[in-house]
Amino acid sequence: MLELRPTCENCNKALPPDSLEARICSYECTFCSTCVDGILENVCPNCGGGFVPRPIRPSKNRKGDNFLGKDPASAKVKHRPVDPTVHARFSAEIKSIAPHLR
Repeated sequence: MLELRPTCENCNKALPPDSLEARICSYECTFCSTCVDGILENVCPNCGGGFVPRPIRPSKNRKGDNFLGKDPASAKVKHRPVDPTVHARFSAEIKSIAPHLR
């Protein structure tokens, strides 16, 4: 079950469960689209993977109790600002490799 983390790990921008700006890697590291595109260049600073849009969990119980009311989003903030210089060195060699090939 995805945690649906509440904020961008870098800039701490709010990313509510229905946010179209939330991006996650395969480890659920969560960043806003602005940070992914402008700072991270689609390279997760924690694992080196790429990002995809985070799915939206239904807000209403339309079938089988699969909705936010039963499985709420996480309230635990993981604010770990990225050092742009360190990340640039880390991502320099891998950002040109397609995420599915990293």
